[in-house]
Amino acid sequence: MIKHFFDGILTVDGWRQNRILEIAESGEILSMGDGRAEAADIVHKGYALPGMANVHSHAFQRAMAGLAEIGGPGADSFWSWRQVMYDFVGKITPDQLEAIAGQLYLEMLKAGFTSVGEFHYLHHDRDGRPFKDPAEMSGRILAAAAEIGIGLTLLPVLYRYSGFGGQAPLDHQRRFILDGEAYLQLLEKLQAAAAGQPAVVIGMAPHSLRAVDPALLTDVRAGAGAENPCHIHIAEQQKEVADCLDWSGKRPVEWLLENVAVDERWCLVHATHVTEAERRAIASSGAVAGLCPITEANLGDGIFPAAAFLNEGGRIALGSDSNIYVSLAEEIRLLEYGQRLTCGARNVLGDAENSTGTRIFLAALNGGHQALGRPGPAGLQTGAVADFVVLDPAHPALAGRPAEKIPDSWLFAGDNGVVKDVAVGGRMVIQNRRHEQEDRITWRFRAVMTELAATA
Repeated sequence: MIKHFFDGILTVDGWRQNRILEIAESGEILSMGDGRAEAADIVHKGYALPGMANVHSHAFQRAMAGLAEIGGPGADSFWSWRQVMYDFVGKITPDQLEAIAGQLYLEMLKAGFTSVGEFHYLHHDRDGRPFKDPAEMSGRILAAAAEIGIGLTLLPVLYRYSGFGGQAPLDHQRRFILDGEAYLQLLEKLQAAAAGQPAVVIGMAPHSLRAVDPALLTDVRAGAGAENPCHIHIAEQQKEVADCLDWSGKRPVEWLLENVAVDERWCLVHATHVTEAERRAIASSGAVAGLCPITEANLGDGIFPAAAFLNEGGRIALGSDSNIYVSLAEEIRLLEYGQRLTCGARNVLGDAENSTGTRIFLAALNGGHQALGRPGPAGLQTGAVADFVVLDPAHPALAGRPAEKIPDSWLFAGDNGVVKDVAVGGRMVIQNRRHEQEDRITWRFRAVMTELAATA
């Protein structure tokens, strides 16, 4: 057991001062109470907040950030961006994926994320043939997360078709494609690999309604077990909605909710284009809406109706998706600013009990914990896993601020530089803004980027 002292800490009961957390070697918070710095093993000078879950990430896309920022010929959209992604993904080796994921997960920790949901669909070798070990690429994600020390919910993706109605896969998708039997075998192998690793959760992810058909979705969900977290891309683009209507006569969210038992184990990623009835139905189901504001803005997806959804009791979480820029503060800031631009008002996502930043932070904290199936209760409380970030009180964004203003000062006036220290499962993985393996991790990433540039 290790005793940690905090000047100020955001607990499930609000801000508290001069608190000692007793943390077991397993990472669980055993107790929390008043105390003095001299009674602790580790003293934290600053403001501590719970670590955040990043519910949606495609690790390999970190390496293509900035490569798709040129338009034409013709209108540029998600669909033209996807072609750049297909060209890029065809080059990546297992060693390169591990290096890219390592750099990305390091950046997530330094941004305030302490766990990640990796929506992983890069399964096969560059020519589309399965590796001798079908879990080769998934294993590289597991290895990167373990090396960096971030909590991981691995969401291997079922990707079978190129479009609604069971359209044949495209050549560019050859590294993604699995049938139901192969997918369930992959899940079984990953669950065995994760056994005994409390920081790792194995979920499942049908890529989208266009990439699976109804029978496959039903069979795989039944075979995998309904207790696993289940994530799906849905209603991200207006063309996707139109194509789903042509196929089924239903909108994507409408079809899913009518044909699948969606509950609190589900995370509907994006869900951008929803009707009022669909929005209310998602809230009633208990599912989490996985929002990725930076990526959604970058791709021109649209803006999710977050204000109405939260007011209806809906649950949200945040993800960095394409990883073009990794910042918890910027995800929250852009989520709120998108609502402001839509509604023509300020502080749209705040409420009578919490400031805007605090309300969004707490909603995303609880929704993210649920969506990733992380162990224990969410937040900093007895019985929870000790995932926390410590913000630098000397940072200009926080200078002179009382504790209750700290979240808003970070999230609306600060950046990743506000985060000073990070713990995952009680283990300090970032100290004074540095990871103990940071130089090696970043050197390896730079070498991979040079290799990939040479193949362009």
